[in-house]
Amino acid sequence: MATVLIPPRPEAADRPPDPQVSTDTDVADTGHLIGLPTATALVMGSIIGTGVFALPSALAAFGPISLVAFVVVTIGAVALAKVYGSLSKRVPGSGGPYLYARDAFGDFAGFLNAWSYWITAWAGNAAIAVAWVGYVEVFVNKGHHTAGAIVIALVGLWLPAMVNLTGIRNMGAFQIVTTVIKFVPLLFMATVGLVFMKTANFGAFNVSGLSARGAISAAAAIALFSFLGLETASVAAGRVRDPGRNVRRATVYGTTASAFVYILGTLAVFGLVANAALQKSVAPFSDAANAIFHGGWAGNVMAVAAIISGIGCLNGWTMICAEMPYAAAKDGLFPKSFGRTRRGVPAFGILAGAVFASIITIFSYTHFKNVFTTIVLLSVLTAVIPYLFSAAAQIYWLVIPGRDLRWKHLVRDLVVATLGLGFSFWTLAGSGYQAVYYGVFVLLLGVPVYIWLKAARHEYGESPVVPVAYTPSADEVHGSL
Repeated sequence: MATVLIPPRPEAADRPPDPQVSTDTDVADTGHLIGLPTATALVMGSIIGTGVFALPSALAAFGPISLVAFVVVTIGAVALAKVYGSLSKRVPGSGGPYLYARDAFGDFAGFLNAWSYWITAWAGNAAIAVAWVGYVEVFVNKGHHTAGAIVIALVGLWLPAMVNLTGIRNMGAFQIVTTVIKFVPLLFMATVGLVFMKTANFGAFNVSGLSARGAISAAAAIALFSFLGLETASVAAGRVRDPGRNVRRATVYGTTASAFVYILGTLAVFGLVANAALQKSVAPFSDAANAIFHGGWAGNVMAVAAIISGIGCLNGWTMICAEMPYAAAKDGLFPKSFGRTRRGVPAFGILAGAVFASIITIFSYTHFKNVFTTIVLLSVLTAVIPYLFSAAAQIYWLVIPGRDLRWKHLVRDLVVATLGLGFSFWTLAGSGYQAVYYGVFVLLLGVPVYIWLKAARHEYGESPVVPVAYTPSADEVHGSL
């Protein structure tokens, strides 16, 4: 039997702080907390980025059948949102998927989720930046020169990092403003745009050459990228006011509103731009706006909205990119540098995420033909792993004997968690061999890091995790949000 040298600690309560980890800011201070509007804006701002503005072009290779995939992904995303809402209530604190996996399955599962999600965050930022470049190039670098595109992408990555380094208040205010600005034009396209659709623009229902099942599965793996971020409120739960109530509401509200805009907006673009042209478009929403108003000015307005959307999304994801390793570092399951804060934010994590996102952006532009799709599939695969573990943690908790829960609530929660688990496996299968290869490779790179961390603590084996005491709230008893 292994000898455990570090006592169990749900959310660092039972263990003294590491002297090398800065505690210059107490996030429990109300001056550093965000409320429901900002938490919802964080979810929506992280979900709705430039990904949705570039997605119609990526999905056009499959044809309108990809809209079926979008509906399926939406069902799975809402199920996962409800799972995260329940988990955030039961296991309080920042960390989200990392915290839930460690609570249910121990140190290594927690580390693996933190590592995988950290890769998702900075790789996803690179994909968002690449999509963002397409809309910036409506105004500059119209020849799409690689060097110019790389410079633009790097600006998009580092500007939000600078905003985050100024503090949580500035980050929150920036997030709300950019979310409102980008939601309005998307809502316009998802409503008014539907009136101007032409049936001929849709083309064949399935143009991919794959079977219907294969096309839906492959399109779903790409479409899921648009929903990455639904868990961000739970990741930053320690910075949310009244998290037991606001995290789950922000998660479900933000995911549902985003899904509404996504499906109808993508449908409108499919009906406004011919499929052949859509597959080659670098700014599909701009092309759709031009089709409505028959002029370049409308496309320029949509491009500006996409640029603001991308910066807002990168702003939220830059914080999340640092928040997950920050939570793990407090448990000694990530390098200590990630646990240091400056002005109330984990500055090292912010800078590290920006650096790695910059590296993969440069590498992708110089090595891959379909830069956006390649990075998207990598991000989706590394994101699905934490989703899978989170759904599994919820199921594991629900089936533990001796819990006093009403049967109808137990069955309901089991169905939702099982749906989230099955959805995660299905999406994993549709990622493709290249994404699986790169994803597994970067995931397993975390194993030597874990060995190094355990050796530095002179520890062998797992630290036992004491389950968090849990009492269902009145809202849960009555089945409400």
